Amino acid sequence: MGVGDPREPTPQLVRDALVAALADASRYPLAQGLPELREAIAGWVGRRFGSELDPEREIIPTLGSKEAIFSLAQAVVGDRRLVAVPDPAYPVYERGALFAGAEVVSLPLLEENGFLPDLDAVDPRLWEELAIFWVNYPNNPTAAVAALAFYERLGELARRHGFVLASDEAYSELWFESPPPSALQLADRTNVIAFNTLSKRSSMTGYRSGFAAGDPELIAALRAFRPTVGTAPQEFIQRASIAAWGDEQHVEETRERYRRKREIVGGALSRAGLRVASDAATMYLWVDVPSGERSEAFATRLLEHGIVVAPGAYLGRAGEGYVRIALVPSVEDCERAAAILERL
Repeated sequence: MGVGDPREPTPQLVRDALVAALADASRYPLAQGLPELREAIAGWVGRRFGSELDPEREIIPTLGSKEAIFSLAQAVVGDRRLVAVPDPAYPVYERGALFAGAEVVSLPLLEENGFLPDLDAVDPRLWEELAIFWVNYPNNPTAAVAALAFYERLGELARRHGFVLASDEAYSELWFESPPPSALQLADRTNVIAFNTLSKRSSMTGYRSGFAAGDPELIAALRAFRPTVGTAPQEFIQRASIAAWGDEQHVEETRERYRRKREIVGGALSRAGLRVASDAATMYLWVDVPSGERSEAFATRLLEHGIVVAPGAYLGRAGEGYVRIALVPSVEDCERAAAILERL
């Protein structure tokens, strides 16, 4: 339960579409992607978020979302050298900024703030020096969600001060109460870019297929940058992705399996006297460690009994005091883990 790599089966319609797209000969894929894929993504965004995107100017397919997230700073960091990242967080935001020669500013995600960055606590001078402000909701590792009002405020700040609001939305479809919003719902998407992927939604981590969408100027910058690094998805992957973006039944079925695993493990944690600090969305449970214990020590104790979890401190200084449990094993293995947790 340590790494967030889904083990759910890839939908049959996706596998069938991939096989059907295997041609006798292949060619280098174009960085802008197939028009049919961009249109499929635009259609999904319209159905899911009610936002109309121009497939030609506002969308570009990516090799999953990780590589695109990593390389964004290389494409947009210029005279401004600061990149704001959440803490705790997926480490790729920070690593991408550092590889681009930028300076990283960490903003703590505290439970008392709903695991949102405290925008009022940001030094006013910082806004004028920022190149990128990274957000990730539903959040890895805290499993928290953000309201549309949060994106609206950040979007207004991005336009006023000239930085890029970059939103990693990889877990947007793994929710349990109500569908979370997207930065793509902003009426004015100037300086806004969002990243999404089929990895979690459609259990396609190995396929490496996602997209970036938003401000046409940012997408144009990526169109210019990406041919140099050669990260366009293969055409047969793109055609399989068209099938995935066009189907919601498999997403609903996957979400229900995660809901079942969340109930199994969350219930065991509660009976064992452990508090789940957040589990609103994603495939993660963000769990408070027992009083007086460090996250690494607690994770080590679980490891000795066969359960692998991620210490919160490994994901950022503000993650100390928590562990992240990834609900990626089968339902049967989650039941085994639940039994171990209750015995402990």
